[in-house]
Amino acid sequence: MPTVEELYRNYGILADATEQHKDAYQVILDGVKGGTKEKRLAAQFIPKFFKHFPELADSAINAQLDLCEDEDVSIRRQAIKELPQFATGENLPRVADILTQLLQTDDSAEFNLVNNALLSIFKMDAKGTLGGLFSQILQGEDIVRERAIKFLSTKLKTLPDEVLTKEVEELILTESKKVLEDVTGEEFVLFMKILSGLKSLQTVSGRQQLVELVAEQADLEQTFNPSDPDCVDRLLQCTRQAVPLFSKNVHSTRFVTYFCEQVLPNLGTLTTPVEGLDIQLEVLKLLAEMSSFCGDMEKLETNLRKLFDKLLEYMPLPPEEAENGENAGNEEPKLQFSYVECLLYSFHQLGRKLPDFLTAKLNAEKLKDFKIRLQYFARGLQVYIRQLRLALQGKTGEALKTEENKIKVVALKITNNINVLIKDLFHIPPSYKSTVTLSWKPVQKVEIGQKRASEDTTSGSPPKKSSAGPKRDARQIYNPPSGKYSSNLGNFNYEQRGAFRGSRGGRGWGTRGNRSRGRLY
Repeated sequence: MPTVEELYRNYGILADATEQHKDAYQVILDGVKGGTKEKRLAAQFIPKFFKHFPELADSAINAQLDLCEDEDVSIRRQAIKELPQFATGENLPRVADILTQLLQTDDSAEFNLVNNALLSIFKMDAKGTLGGLFSQILQGEDIVRERAIKFLSTKLKTLPDEVLTKEVEELILTESKKVLEDVTGEEFVLFMKILSGLKSLQTVSGRQQLVELVAEQADLEQTFNPSDPDCVDRLLQCTRQAVPLFSKNVHSTRFVTYFCEQVLPNLGTLTTPVEGLDIQLEVLKLLAEMSSFCGDMEKLETNLRKLFDKLLEYMPLPPEEAENGENAGNEEPKLQFSYVECLLYSFHQLGRKLPDFLTAKLNAEKLKDFKIRLQYFARGLQVYIRQLRLALQGKTGEALKTEENKIKVVALKITNNINVLIKDLFHIPPSYKSTVTLSWKPVQKVEIGQKRASEDTTSGSPPKKSSAGPKRDARQIYNPPSGKYSSNLGNFNYEQRGAFRGSRGGRGWGTRGNRSRGRLY
């Protein structure tokens, strides 16, 4: 093996007349077999003259890779830093593949070098780099797959437009569809983040494509199984990804139909793997958010009736009175305001499409029963609106930020929303003109004369819920804390878990199979 002096001597020969001294380059390649000093020099000299000896390309790349796996961290870092110099012509996808595998390092400095090297070759040839990344995502070890997906989800958005061309984005979409045939829940969320950030998918047709991808993941063609926690979890995760994509031009009809036909009738039997999650409220909130963007529905009357029947379950009749005027029962019904807000809002949105549903589609007795329930609920509502306003009166700034007062503020939004919607339905004939902002959604302030920014332009990213996968804010279910309508108060977080789409490669609704592959360079 060559010494440091021999390496420098051969470096001088190559610097003066490269092409004629293949033997001098071979000496430098042999430097990887030397000691620490020789390896450090080889890590710098091999890439410097690489392009002049195409017949030794494989030997040179393999020599550099040996240095990338060296026990000495400084040698590894130097070798990784120089890898982009090997990314020429047909070698680039191979270098991208190698760098992707090197993402599994636990050394933070090395990891940053690998990221920078990948970004560097991305700017040389985006398609070739994507080939290496997706090759490992589809076939690599779990840790490599995971980090390659995270690389795409965090780094793509930092690349300039001249790198992420329309053709490159089309390749990302095509390759992503292959990966989505077998992904975990967390991976699915990351890929939706990747795809929804592409410029070419910011248009109406682009958003529609994404909705169709989500619908396929959600298996909306299959019969819903409420007793299977994974089935329920998958539907919730997929719907969460779809909700920000819906707009007046990208309709939620398919999802709303599925919820009305398959989920609402089974609401009481839903199971979930997420501890502490109020699964029924979660479903109702998602339905409410989607109902605003529902298009023409095939079985509108049937589904509206299912929604109406479910609403009745949460709109109790007033308790019967005994002869002395006291309640015949031991206690009055509990009013579940959070549930009713969701159901009433969804009914109000879909009812606009069939405004004579209450008057023409229900018999007189059924309508009378509904009005009694509305009136009873409205009475209880007014009591709590007054109590909440009194409790919050004069409170501003820091005083409103206490946990107790934040809950009261949300509760006031819920009760006010229900109040507005009930007033609409009391009109003769019932009206569907009022608009409310769901209690858990931020209020959108629009300046007079200023057009609301469209979700379907190509200039911005889709509306997001806080992510990860995506993560949601802690949601609060409001039930009055005390008094004759009392119930419990609970908070919960929804977390991403589970897996998607069958069991290829050991993934499916569980974990991906571990494949110990060793070095695949």
